[in-house]
Amino acid sequence: MFNDKQQPSKTKNNTLIPILIIAGLFFIFGFVTWINGALIPFMKTINELTDAQSYLVASASYISFVVMALPASYIINKIGYKKGMSLGLIIMAFGALLFIPAANARTYWMFLTAIFIQGIGMTLLQTASNPYITILGPMESAAKRIAIMGIANKVAGALGSFIFATILLSGIGEIKEKLSTVGLEEKEDLLNTMADSVITPYIVMALVLFLLGILIRKAPLPNVEAAPIEEPKEGESSKTSVFQFPHLWLGVLALFLYVGVEVIAGDTIIAYGHSLGLGEQSNSFTTYTLMAMVATYALGVLLIPKYI
Repeated sequence: MFNDKQQPSKTKNNTLIPILIIAGLFFIFGFVTWINGALIPFMKTINELTDAQSYLVASASYISFVVMALPASYIINKIGYKKGMSLGLIIMAFGALLFIPAANARTYWMFLTAIFIQGIGMTLLQTASNPYITILGPMESAAKRIAIMGIANKVAGALGSFIFATILLSGIGEIKEKLSTVGLEEKEDLLNTMADSVITPYIVMALVLFLLGILIRKAPLPNVEAAPIEEPKEGESSKTSVFQFPHLWLGVLALFLYVGVEVIAGDTIIAYGHSLGLGEQSNSFTTYTLMAMVATYALGVLLIPKYI
């Protein structure tokens, strides 16, 4: 009886540090993902884009998720969760570094390429970290762990959006007014100066991501695997296709709709505020949106699966 009572505490202690490390990874890709809300109006100004063109900032990231989803699962199956997370961070760092020549050249396709590469890294990171945190501990509390990861992700997003909006969008209204009155040469100088403001934040981001990519290889993350599927007994029917799991497909549909709503809310609200003439007061709208999501993730921690 004594050993049975001690076992949950021992398991909890064994998984606490790995859970905190994975929460840190959710914080990182949340930070990188949700700065798109600030990047969209920034890119629209420095590259003189239409609204449709500026929203390719978000599209470039999510297109990479679609393109890399299955390859990422293959890579992680070959190298494991831990190395997959490390590789994802390092690829994200390369994407961040590409922002430097993109800003110097003020070339939109280079910015989109940088965002796409960061998206490839995030796909690897998320494909590894999401199932890892689900397996890391009792299945009964998996929803609670995912909700905690969601809090880390959205807090980081709120912080990242606020920081980048402050750095990139401060005084953007005055700059736009000035651009409409100055000559071509002065206009180019203004846009180049504005583009250069993105260099220092992305150098810092690249260094942090490279460092974390190396450190995650040394982190005390246990090797975990999902429980094997039990083979059906003789005479019992067995499922032979992923299409025979309706809960899986309902889950995929739910995630598809959820992410769509989440991205529309978070990535477009700053640009929408600017289009309404709200100016710099709209720069914090993504932060407000994500903090509302944090509150409902907290409800998930409290309610699932105890009450729901």
